[in-house]
Amino acid sequence: MRKHYIDNLRWMCILFLFPYHTLMVYNTFGESFYVKGADVQIASVFITAIWPWFMPLLFLIAGVSSAYALKTRTLKEYITERIYKLLIPLLSGLLLLVPMQTYFAEVFHNGYTGSYFEQYILFFTNPTDLSGYHGGFTPAHLWFILYLFVISLVAVPLMSANQKSGQKLSVHKIPFPAFLLLFIVPIFSQMILDFNGKSVGESLTYFLFGYFLISNDVIQEKLQKYRFFLLGFVVLCAALYIFFVTAIAYYHEILFEILYNLYAWTAILAILGFGKQHLDFTNRTASYLSKSSFSIYIFHQQWIVITAYFALMWTQNIPLQMLLILSASTLLTFLHYEVFRRFSVTRFLFGIKTARR
Repeated sequence: MRKHYIDNLRWMCILFLFPYHTLMVYNTFGESFYVKGADVQIASVFITAIWPWFMPLLFLIAGVSSAYALKTRTLKEYITERIYKLLIPLLSGLLLLVPMQTYFAEVFHNGYTGSYFEQYILFFTNPTDLSGYHGGFTPAHLWFILYLFVISLVAVPLMSANQKSGQKLSVHKIPFPAFLLLFIVPIFSQMILDFNGKSVGESLTYFLFGYFLISNDVIQEKLQKYRFFLLGFVVLCAALYIFFVTAIAYYHEILFEILYNLYAWTAILAILGFGKQHLDFTNRTASYLSKSSFSIYIFHQQWIVITAYFALMWTQNIPLQMLLILSASTLLTFLHYEVFRRFSVTRFLFGIKTARR
């Protein structure tokens, strides 16, 4: 049976990116953005609270989905699907969408006065730190799709060995306290190929956690059973983590990494537990959002950057700016999706699912 709560958690996470990236415009922790507004402390608290678990949860869900997909697909079919669903949309986004973001970054931060097409050349020739916040080349938010494509291929030998063995791993026999201790693994794996705080090793770890552990029905039932315990633990970890980040000028790096990863892992488990309890349903709206969520992820940030650029010019009222950016970017993103899903070329380029799939 299809795990609808996994689908629902995915599209909910992606919709959560609208307030997340809107508030990135106002962060106070010294990180720039394509368009930067005034510093707003509550924006940084919000970002700080969800950053540790937000993207790891999406990688974990991708691992769970891969486990389910390989029950009905061969590895060859799986790899082919990854190319069509991830690689082609990634390349399309880099060529057609991301340069729009860096154009507005060039204008906003550097006073750029050239044409968009001249900036298009700068996008591919101007070396940067890969953030692209002040222009130049960047994968932007598509780093997630890039990582997911690479990780999917790297994980193929492990998934192949698992399929060929014909034996299910007895992960359901892991005692629950020992299961919680798995937060230690990302502490070490996040040091592998870390680019600007985005680690391939950490992302691969969560993908494999999803594939080998969370896809197990018994594990899912355990998370559902202990969801309130996990929630209480998460609240404690979140309070300590936010206090460390916002209130303490100096803290021990090792202790911080332990708290950071413990908070991330238990938050993910709690979300999965409550998701299984309350989100295992489907309806017309959920089906639409589930089908469109991947495209919404690809399209959303360019509209946030564009609307932020104009909102900051139109008004100095920060709450009004936030409201304009959030509402206008959401509307424009869904309109973008609705237009592109009607043409076979754009469906192919951006991995848009058709109604028949």
